[in-house]
Amino acid sequence: MFALKLNAGIFEVGLLREDRMSVKFLRYFLILEKGMNEVMDELKELVESNFNEAMSYQEFRDVIDKLHLEGRVTGHTQSDELLEYSKLNDHRMNRWDKHFKVSHEVAEAVKSVRETKHWLIITEGWCGDSAQIVPAIEKIAALNDKIQTHYLLRDDHPDIMDHFLTNGGRSIPVIVCLDQSGSVLWKWGPRPAEAQELVNEAKRTGMEAHEMKEKLHLWYARNNQKNLQQEFIELLGKS
Repeated sequence: MFALKLNAGIFEVGLLREDRMSVKFLRYFLILEKGMNEVMDELKELVESNFNEAMSYQEFRDVIDKLHLEGRVTGHTQSDELLEYSKLNDHRMNRWDKHFKVSHEVAEAVKSVRETKHWLIITEGWCGDSAQIVPAIEKIAALNDKIQTHYLLRDDHPDIMDHFLTNGGRSIPVIVCLDQSGSVLWKWGPRPAEAQELVNEAKRTGMEAHEMKEKLHLWYARNNQKNLQQEFIELLGKS
């Protein structure tokens, strides 16, 4: 077997004989490897060039509060509806900041990270999923000073966001783990798998958006971050 190890994964090509088909496959994967490396190099440059604009969690919260005083929200779209929703999200984040408890299993997994990791968190203040998720992510990361969090607003950084689409869309929040060299180790988001299935089912059945949001936030309240923590145990194992 012949293996080509790419950033996107490992592709195996069986080269049992030097026939034309094997050579064609080899050429194809060599081109693919070159293309993937170019994409990853471009992403590294983008991340490095935008890191000086990244915020801490507290700075992210401060930006939201300042905009609320001005009657505005983060992002490029402004409306009274988004403002009210963003204010509601502020209360949600305050509640999780106060009440979220990291499980013993997650705490042990976090403490096992030995090398510096950067968690790039792409979000917006008006995003309901972000309000439910980001405070928990921040508390998890805070247990190990080897993990540094960096917040970017989606609408201000479409070039980076477009590297981490979900089914072709700019769904947030997205958490991207990078090592010290800027290589992407994993991506998570925009919500736990069970919550995502709830959203997928709502869309399949044509559920009204307001009803879907109510069911989704009820799920977050009842789940109490159990699924998120379980998924992060697995992710931390890759760090």
